[in-house]
Amino acid sequence: MKITCVGGGPAGLYFAILMKQRGPDHEITVFERDPAGLTYGWGVVFWDDLLEQLRDNDPQTARQLDEHSFRWEDQVVHVQDRSCRMRGYGFSASRQTLLDLLVRRAIELGVDVRFEHEVGDLSELAGSDLIVACDGVNSRLRQRHADRFGTSVDVGRNKYIWLGTSKVFDSFTFPFVETEAGWIWFHAYGFNSDGSTFIVECSPETWAGLGFDRLGRDESIALLERTFARHLDGHRLMVGGRDPERMPWLNFRTVTNRRWHHDNVVLMGDAAHTTHFTIGSGTRLAIEDAIGLAAKLQEHDNLESALRAYGRERQAALRLAQTRARYSARWFESVPRYVDLEIRQFAALLIRRFSRLLAHMPPRAYVRLYEFARRFEVLRRLRSWLGSRS
Repeated sequence: MKITCVGGGPAGLYFAILMKQRGPDHEITVFERDPAGLTYGWGVVFWDDLLEQLRDNDPQTARQLDEHSFRWEDQVVHVQDRSCRMRGYGFSASRQTLLDLLVRRAIELGVDVRFEHEVGDLSELAGSDLIVACDGVNSRLRQRHADRFGTSVDVGRNKYIWLGTSKVFDSFTFPFVETEAGWIWFHAYGFNSDGSTFIVECSPETWAGLGFDRLGRDESIALLERTFARHLDGHRLMVGGRDPERMPWLNFRTVTNRRWHHDNVVLMGDAAHTTHFTIGSGTRLAIEDAIGLAAKLQEHDNLESALRAYGRERQAALRLAQTRARYSARWFESVPRYVDLEIRQFAALLIRRFSRLLAHMPPRAYVRLYEFARRFEVLRRLRSWLGSRS
């Protein structure tokens, strides 16, 4: 089979690896528009369940990724000068490290990876048996044929920006700072021994009130460093992006598609779906797409049947993540509603932000209900334990 992947991110590269493993005779090409070794991200979050899937499908990649991972366990919430630490788990890795590992593995297996090659239309890929559009949220292939896929894009309210910093956060950290224009906060986590991902978020009113709609890049960075000075400990913030003069502020776009394939073109990763960055699942879901598509192609002799089965399975698998992402985004869009709570209550609701009920109850009433339910569960477990001892 002649397979062409448009987009050299984790989804396309991992899919190419899996297909080459299962069929060495497959002719697989990955086109990436950026130069080799260039990425505009900082760190990516992994969880243990994803690492297990990687071990099941390609142990070598899993082992190398595990060796280069940065592990953290706690989550820390700051609201002004109040702090709360909670137990958790997780690990992350440099996006560049992940891509480098996948590129090397793909080339080692015989995949033709071509950098600085942008594909703008399907006509350029004539002769391919399968075309995988994994070229990100702004997928040109999907946009040019959006009617075929039934694409919908929902734009979120808050402003956010992906930054990096030389400070290494050893916990997943959420500091909320009140300014004269309103609340602004960041999500930070270390991805190696040299740096951390640093995502700043705020309401559009706070964003404009602080002047980010007018400030240049250097002025914006200076203002953010002053705003979060007590958390940065003298470390600098770093900006990525293709335009060195522009601050890449965004509004999150939730992409969905009614159909994930048309003829021999199939969507994968952010081209097929996006989930809000506050649930930290983008890379995991993209790689699971790759695993799912490779499995269906192996199970079905007919391409159309395989692509249809892949779309059905992955859309069903995504429903919970998409629901959680929707409620998580809504919670962060409503920070002023919760921020006056006692710090432990605020932190508890941040962790419980995926609840359907939370948005429909006064926060303090929800806290009381949550604490009652937790005590009841403790009593139920104690009663069960005492019964087993008698």
